[in-house]
This record gives sequence, structure tokens and C-alpha cells, in this order.
Amino acid sequence: MPTAVIDIGTNTLLLLVVDDQMKVLADLCEFGRLGAGLDATRHLSAESIDRSLEICRRYRAKIDELGATHIAIVGTQALREASNRDAFVGPAEQILGAPIEVISGAREAELSFLSVARTFPELAGSPYVVVDVGGGSTEIVASDGDRIIGATSVPIGAVRLTERHLKHDPPTANESRALFTDIDAVLGADPLVATLTCATIVATAGTATTLAALAQRLSRYDAAGVTGYKLATMSLDQQLARLFTANLAARREMRGMEPGRADVIAGGAAILSRLVHRLGAASLITADRGVRWGLAYTLTGVSG
Repeated sequence: MPTAVIDIGTNTLLLLVVDDQMKVLADLCEFGRLGAGLDATRHLSAESIDRSLEICRRYRAKIDELGATHIAIVGTQALREASNRDAFVGPAEQILGAPIEVISGAREAELSFLSVARTFPELAGSPYVVVDVGGGSTEIVASDGDRIIGATSVPIGAVRLTERHLKHDPPTANESRALFTDIDAVLGADPLVATLTCATIVATAGTATTLAALAQRLSRYDAAGVTGYKLATMSLDQQLARLFTANLAARREMRGMEPGRADVIAGGAAILSRLVHRLGAASLITADRGVRWGLAYTLTGVSG
């Protein structure tokens, strides 16, 4: 029977439904922005809760339509830190008919790594780093090519940093500098990041896949087209400069842009850029497979 996995993040709610051989029956993304304002208040707003519960209702209808009887739901950074998370979790569990597991940053990193290891078996045997830039946090995983040798979750993400620093449209030079300073301080203080050197980097989640779509000027999002795409560091920097100089309306019109991500993409891209430069890598590989895929692989037992 089909298996349904829902990943409830700070910016998006993701639904993946697969059969017992990991054939995709549905792979949906909607922008609940559950963590809107969370960095300043530590509370989920009533508006973000209502918006996200509506998405849960639509996802429940899709799950019923596809006949999925096994449902697994995970919540990440927004639900980890919100003091009133029960205001969302209780109603969402009733709608979806399954418990929501609020996973640790370490578990989130582990699932991201599993999805990458299964997606790119050719990476086995050589060191690589997996980076998952989310809305509220960024997970970084170091592998020797066969197993995880270190993982960390740092409290910087596309939504959080946009709300914290980028107040104008487009951002001012001072705002951009403050953003970069914040990112560098967080990365520089992390013990794992301090040990990392140039390696193959695989970037999952919406920031990375949107950057790959922008680089290819995709008129329609293509998960297969962004999975395995090699994004040169020079191209990443050029895109970042373009994102910082364009206003929101212009960003929304960029070919390859998901309109729901346009207001926070610069903050997420800055995290990727600073990390890539810190490691001295010439490029990164993007992948449209993250936590939801790692969890689905775990539940189905499919090896690849």
C-alpha cells in the first residue's frame, strides 16, 4: 500500500506519497510559512497556523485519494522552537489522522544524508558534505563516503535571516553586510564546520533547487532537471548579486523562480554561498530530495 510522508518546515509543507518500490505517486510543495515571525516572537502566529492547517486539509484529501494507509509526519525547526507549537500540532494531527514527530536537528540531518546517499550512490567511497538550507535552520552533514562522520544543525535559515536582516526591497548594502556577518559568525562558531575542507557538496531543499532552476532558466519546475545539477560557485555568486539588487516583483518574474520563495531566496542563497566559500569548493550539486525522501526510504526499506 502507498506510504505518505509529510515534512512540516518553517517555510513549506511537503507531501510525498510513494508505493512500496518508491515510485512517486505525489510530490507536493505548499508554502505555509509556519515560522513567519518566529525569530522575533518564538510564537506561531494565528495566521500561519490557519494557513498551514488548510494545507493539511488538502494533503489529507490527496492521501485519501491515493489510498495511502501508512502516514508519517515530521516537524522541524519551527515546531522545535515555538512555545505554542501545540496550537498547531493538535489540530494538524486530527486533520491528518497521524501523530506529528518533532524531530531533532540531528535526526533531520540524518534523513537528509540518507536521501542523498540513496540518490547518488556514485558518491560512495569519497568524502562529501550534505547541506540542507531550510526556513529556520541549516543542517550540515559530513560523510567519509560511506557513513556520517559529523552532523550539525545551525539556527540560520532563509525565512529567519530574511526577517532578521532584509527589511528593505531590495535590501540595502548595510543589510546585506549584516546578513553575511551573521552567517559567518554562526558558521565560524560551529565545531563541525570548523573542521570541514574542500569536498563535494550536495545541497538539498528549496533554496538549492530554486537556484538550480534559475541557473537553467526553467519555465516549469523539473525535479529531475535540478537533481544532479552542478552549480558553479561563480554562478551562485552571480545569482546572489542578482537577487540582492532585484526587488520582490522582479524576483518573482525571474525564470525558474518559485513565486512563494522569492521573498526569502536571497537569505537562503547567502547561507549556501558563505558555506561554499568557507569550504573552498568550486561548485555544488543540487538535489530535489531531502528529509521527506530519507524518511520514505526508511519506511519502505527500499535501498535505492
